[in-house]
Amino acid sequence: MVSCGCIVIRKINSMLRFCSIFIGSFLLMLPPQNLALGKEPGLLIFGAGVYDMFDDETTGEFRLEYVFPERDKLSLFTPFIGLSGTVEGATYGYAGLGLDLYFDDKAILTPNFAAGIYGNGDGKDLGYAIEFRSGFNFMLSLHDNSRVGFSFHHVSNAGLDDRNPGEESLLFIYCIPIQNLFDQ
Repeated sequence: MVSCGCIVIRKINSMLRFCSIFIGSFLLMLPPQNLALGKEPGLLIFGAGVYDMFDDETTGEFRLEYVFPERDKLSLFTPFIGLSGTVEGATYGYAGLGLDLYFDDKAILTPNFAAGIYGNGDGKDLGYAIEFRSGFNFMLSLHDNSRVGFSFHHVSNAGLDDRNPGEESLLFIYCIPIQNLFDQ
């Protein structure tokens, strides 16, 4: 027998998927807002914060992410790669796409989506090795072109396994502008 809690969680997950698709579709219709196309450098993002913040297996999370420079964009989308880990030994290597939305010359909201490989170590079992991450970064650009802000993401296997507890993370992030990490 399925408990009421499971039914509520499934309904919430369905609503989150619908909202993500709706917001994603809306964002795809927006014109690019950065007037300095081709000017954005790559970013090295360092993050630290809370993993699984809405559940009983809350622990610390650390993240390192590389965001490719503007010239490597795929249409409106900026590719990125990253690795995150928890204090409990869970690891997640991923790659994805983000969409930078500039609210003025300082505030940047980047909704993003990634897919990757997860290993739970001694931490939370997310049910499957393949996991998907959706969420956003909100950053403020500083005078030296570095950025500071926070990141909120949901990670789950999207139903690839019967066990799909998911997790949510909230991290403080600091971004350092760098030239293309893969230039020779």
